[in-house]
Amino acid sequence: MFVAMNRFKIQPGREAEFEEVWRQRESHLDRVPGFVSFHLLRGPSSADHTLYASHSVWQSRAAFEAWTRSEAFRSAHRGAGEHKGLYLGPPQLETFEAVEGVR
Repeated sequence: MFVAMNRFKIQPGREAEFEEVWRQRESHLDRVPGFVSFHLLRGPSSADHTLYASHSVWQSRAAFEAWTRSEAFRSAHRGAGEHKGLYLGPPQLETFEAVEGVR
């Protein structure tokens, strides 16, 4: 299992707008080989931002990397620059490979 997370710092008061962008977005993930699941997570708020993380689970790092080179990835991220005012800086990518799991 491989997990890819992007952390986003969102302008205070614009959380609902940010969440709506994600709800309306066509991710194309359901058609991508090796994709397992996706969640958008809201974290703590502070005076200057609210923290969010996109959390996608993949069968392998190779499946995730193939997606990042695909037309589905380009389609899912088309128009992302239209919402720059929501973000305090670019997203921060973090990746993890599973070393243990419990079900």
